[in-house]
Amino acid sequence: MKIIILLLLPIFISAQDKLLIPMDFSQENHLKAYGITFNWVAENNIADWLLNYKGGSFIFDYSENLAQICRIKGVTFQQISQNEAIDIYTFVQDENQNMEVIRLEKSPKIAVYVPPNFQPWDDAVTLALEYAEVKYDKIWATEILTNKLENYDWLHLHHEDFTGQYGKFYSAFRTAPWYIEQQNMYESEAKSLGFSKVSEMEKAVVREIKNFVGNGGFLFAMCSATDTYDIALATQEIDIADWMYDGDGIDSDISSKLNYENTFAFTDFKIEENPLVYEYSDIDIQQIEIGSEQNDYFTLFDFSAKFDPVPTMLTQNHINVIHGFMGQTTMFRKELIKKSVTILAEREGTNQVRYIHGSFGRGTFTFYGGHDPEDYRHAVGDPQTELSLFKNSPGYRLILNNILFPAAKKKKQKT
Repeated sequence: MKIIILLLLPIFISAQDKLLIPMDFSQENHLKAYGITFNWVAENNIADWLLNYKGGSFIFDYSENLAQICRIKGVTFQQISQNEAIDIYTFVQDENQNMEVIRLEKSPKIAVYVPPNFQPWDDAVTLALEYAEVKYDKIWATEILTNKLENYDWLHLHHEDFTGQYGKFYSAFRTAPWYIEQQNMYESEAKSLGFSKVSEMEKAVVREIKNFVGNGGFLFAMCSATDTYDIALATQEIDIADWMYDGDGIDSDISSKLNYENTFAFTDFKIEENPLVYEYSDIDIQQIEIGSEQNDYFTLFDFSAKFDPVPTMLTQNHINVIHGFMGQTTMFRKELIKKSVTILAEREGTNQVRYIHGSFGRGTFTFYGGHDPEDYRHAVGDPQTELSLFKNSPGYRLILNNILFPAAKKKKQKT
């Protein structure tokens, strides 16, 4: 993503009151605040994102309609005068402050890549979008492979297994009705699209998504959709799905045939070739390496708001040390992350990375490890997280930062 810096163009501060939505500990509902901001900008209004000011606050021209929306949604706001606003802008832009003003001008059109039978508990991003009341469309393989991605700006990958191994749940769940239904559904979709194997359909899907990013799209993925996406890119010419997944065996000497140049984020990883092991590769950090839940915390990196606005936007929060959470892919092994990728959050003193960001072509990708920020060990069939109980979740805030940063244009401001 290119952030446009206009050195001589001031942003006019109208002679009217402003509405400030603080995003520090004073905020009653952080998650709804993102939805309000996203939808206000989507209606051809303008907002400014004050990076690192009171937790990454938002400021708007005052509107009684907007104020009423905040009251209804339970979002804390303040009505401030033009002079108070000038003081805030001046403070944020002071060269001695690690802060910046980012103008939000156009909300992205959002798609979530998800199979038709998904359940609400399947995906934290879907929960976040629905709770924040942000509109999105559901798309799957057919839409991806018939050029529908060009209608969207931002794509989230539901917890997909792009290797065609159905999450590697065969050992534990092969007789479960939901597993059998899932396999039948995927095989039917692949057949309807002209593929003999699900793994071949998945390879075609990741190629189209790669083109989407290269042409300027924004990609966000969590859990298994992170590492399996890159694994599918690295194994375009290799069969790594064993007979119980696609009817035939795997290729020989897989390790020597991996194409790391084709991947977004990871390199030099090794494939887990045992089809009965619940793991795809050595990218993922194992639970035994993490240790106890009580000591599982990750730390957000501190970036320069004025010189590194994109990673700063992606890490906006009211706290910088966040409790961890498990997933099929929980965290990423630091030594297997490409040098070109920006690490946004990690467990201090370890090789365990939670949150990363990078660029490909004219677009960007962001990978966030783990399944649900407010459900430490989410099991298949568990009830969905009720976000009204976690409306200030710092882990969920990281998800919602990602739907706003595509709307940003950076401009040097004058008051």
